[in-house]
Amino acid sequence: MKYEIASELGLIDKVSERGWAGLTAKEAGKIGGMLTARKKKLKKQEEENKGNDSEDESI
Repeated sequence: MKYEIASELGLIDKVSERGWAGLTAKEAGKIGGMLTARKKKLKKQEEENKGNDSEDESI
């Protein structure tokens, strides 16, 4: 997911050439923030799906 976000931000070439340490603090922070937001969103979706599955079983 980290590579996917770097690609979306147009930083994948920079990461490929210099590694993750070659990013500025701002760039790395942007990736980290987006990564955290996506993980939270995925976790929320999983929890909602688990709730829906248990509702289906009770019907």
